[in-house]
Amino acid sequence: MGRTIFEKIWDAHRVESLGEASDLILIDRILLHERTGGIALKSLAEAGRSIMAPRQVFATMDHVVDTLPGRGDRTIMPTGRDFIVTTREASLAAGITLFDLGDPRQGIVHVISPEQGIILPGLSLVCPDSHTCSQGALGGLAWGIGSSEAEHALATGTLRVKRPKTMRVTVNGVLRLGVTPKDLALHLLARFGSAGAKGHVVEYAGEAVRALDVEGRLTLCNMATEFSAFTAIIAPDEKVFAYLRDAPFSPKGKAWDAAVSCWRALTSDADASFDAELNIDAADVAPMISWGNSPQHSVPLIGHVPPGSDEASVRAREYIGLDEGAAMLGQPIDAAFIGSCTNSRLSDLRRAAAILKGRHVAPGIRAICVPGSGQVKASAEAEGIDRIFIDAGFEWREPGCSMCFFAGGEHFGAQERVVTSTNRNFESRQGPGTRSHLASPETVAASAIAGCIADPSQLETQS
Repeated sequence: MGRTIFEKIWDAHRVESLGEASDLILIDRILLHERTGGIALKSLAEAGRSIMAPRQVFATMDHVVDTLPGRGDRTIMPTGRDFIVTTREASLAAGITLFDLGDPRQGIVHVISPEQGIILPGLSLVCPDSHTCSQGALGGLAWGIGSSEAEHALATGTLRVKRPKTMRVTVNGVLRLGVTPKDLALHLLARFGSAGAKGHVVEYAGEAVRALDVEGRLTLCNMATEFSAFTAIIAPDEKVFAYLRDAPFSPKGKAWDAAVSCWRALTSDADASFDAELNIDAADVAPMISWGNSPQHSVPLIGHVPPGSDEASVRAREYIGLDEGAAMLGQPIDAAFIGSCTNSRLSDLRRAAAILKGRHVAPGIRAICVPGSGQVKASAEAEGIDRIFIDAGFEWREPGCSMCFFAGGEHFGAQERVVTSTNRNFESRQGPGTRSHLASPETVAASAIAGCIADPSQLETQS
């Protein structure tokens, strides 16, 4: 019987079978960030253990860093500077690659890894962050781990992992004009629920998935963790190879040719069997927005808050401050946020800028854009995208996670309604009592201009 992409990579990395459906898996790359990475490195050193393969370990500053211009080591989060300093000192002492503040390569870990060529097709990669699944978009096996697992992986280059089940999500047909990968992710969550892929590796397939560019695939895979998946993966193709060709940590010369030859075999065999199959008609996917306190609480932009008398639905409506049957379009907002590992890449900013060009955010709306990396920021500024955002009334920030989540640092206000390109709308996710509505960057931009939740298709795109 044939094998899936996941099974091919898993089998190639199995060091030993440990019984009870668990295997010892070889780890090719380890990514760290300052919120947990410095602690793991320091703990490892204090235990007298060294890193097995320092050249395969990379750290960045992203989670608790200030994103205001001229930031330095300053943070709004109490003790945030300690996380930064500890990670810097521990990284330098361990001899691993560090993308420090001021380094043009610094940025959100799941943004910089693909653009630097750290994640490659067929590699195994772990990081103490649940959105590590994003990187499966390039055909690697990447998943999130805990801090103690990070220490084990650093010291041994392996991890004991329970083998997940497999699920293929096939998106047939072509997405309609104006429908984005973010909309597709929210559609899946609304239809199948936030536990729809629990315990599975999700392979995204089908005509609509193949049509996505690499950055769109990264967005789709990013929200597999909201689907409760172990991780997500997409078969690498010519788009992926072109994306990685000149990346700093990609193979070079003859090694590149040999790698691509191997990568072409990373497809699921025609007779491969999956534990579960889901099929989506791309024509059924509409521009989406979340209405409640879970990503699965999502409806089309032109939709309404759905009915429901269960405790979770009642709680969600109470928290978000919307009644059953309320229309999503036209709901007044207080703020708009574009950023996060979901939607902060150059293509995201380009599409939002096309909406913003020649326009200005509505009076009283706080609008913020945080590029995902120094490379994204520099490229956007070279194209004049920063000026479009600034002229439109957006704050233009330094790279980092910023207000994707609240951990005692910068945040939006209580009961403020925010349209956001991030991945989670949990209660107080973006600030104590903040009401977050997940959407595409285009919808965020259009809503900022209108001062309420708005459909970008109703605004003429400026050329």
